[in-house]
Amino acid sequence: MKSIKKKIPKFKSIDEEIEFWDKNEATDYFNFENSGKVKFPNLKPSTKMISLRLPESLLERLKTLANKNDVPYQSLIKILLSEKVSEEFKKVS
Repeated sequence: MKSIKKKIPKFKSIDEEIEFWDKNEATDYFNFENSGKVKFPNLKPSTKMISLRLPESLLERLKTLANKNDVPYQSLIKILLSEKVSEEFKKVS
């Protein structure tokens, strides 16, 4: 196990810190051998835009339902789709 030999200096600016880390190895300053997993619960999952053709009548019903629940209709579609996919996964597991 490598001991930590170097102390991180105080930086006067972000640019100074960026320059420092560009020229130095983090392993000289941190011991990564005993590091654990970190959770970031407030991060939004990455999304990908898709094109989806729906019958107009279904889209109108979704918009009406979303309006009654005071949510954007695209958010409602994601919620309903997620719930249904979870249900289907439980069936096949």
